[in-house]
Amino acid sequence: MFYKIKLQRYEAKLFYFLYLRKIIFMEGLFASIVSYFESIDPVLAALYASLFTWGLTAIGASLVFVFNGMNRALLDGMLGFTGGVMVAASFWSLLAPAIEMSDGSVIPAALGFGLGALFIFGLDKILPHLHINFSDNEKEGPDTPWHRTTLLVLAITLHNIPEGLAVGVLFGGVAAGIPEASIGGAVALAIGIAIQNFPEGLAVAMPMRRNGASKFKSFWYGQMSAIVEPIAAVIGALAVTVFIPILPYALAFAAGAMIFVVIEEVIPETQRDKYTDIATLGFIGGFIIMMCLDVSLG
Repeated sequence: MFYKIKLQRYEAKLFYFLYLRKIIFMEGLFASIVSYFESIDPVLAALYASLFTWGLTAIGASLVFVFNGMNRALLDGMLGFTGGVMVAASFWSLLAPAIEMSDGSVIPAALGFGLGALFIFGLDKILPHLHINFSDNEKEGPDTPWHRTTLLVLAITLHNIPEGLAVGVLFGGVAAGIPEASIGGAVALAIGIAIQNFPEGLAVAMPMRRNGASKFKSFWYGQMSAIVEPIAAVIGALAVTVFIPILPYALAFAAGAMIFVVIEEVIPETQRDKYTDIATLGFIGGFIIMMCLDVSLG
């Protein structure tokens, strides 16, 4: 009995030691990443960070080569997770800094937020697209003969524009020397978006595979859905670098665009079946992870 208790204590100490070493390693890794991004041009950093988020989308889409199908509950949970990350990022990484750098005034944040939502609303009306889990007769935008596959990719592309803008605007704020914009916060946002892009890539590729597309075609369109992120990131970074006073408006603009996407696209896609509770739990999990990332690393 004595030896058993002693062994249990030894195992507990070993677990604590390994856990502590893992934390130290992760903190050191993050510090190294931040140090590297601080050493390069912020616009180039925005490009690299957004290429990373796109790469995670591609990795997620590549799982179509491994699996032949996806459980609907898992898909809804992943979409919910995506929504949670986007909502948390909108506040912690974008709106809160926008208000802080406006000396507590909510006017720039409110105006930028509204314009961002209206921007995506306009794109939603002029860009033909079809949301995941929706039937062919539920297409949105102008009538078009385009194939279902193209419309699905356009829907996710619309989704990824504000994510790229958010990353670019934060890095642009660093370039402009704004104290409230830090490399750590920008990297934390990029990591959060990359995490939610991984299941998003799979969520695009797998339904296409289920609808009869080849594995390569499903992967190709799945990863291409996020190629707009590096483009939007560079545009956002350059815009803020050139026009420094627009930074709080730009941060809120990205937040408004992301919230519009979550409410108009992501949440309805998770409410089409009987797995709404799983989607809700996924949303909560995504929100918690993004909040912890931003507060602890930003």
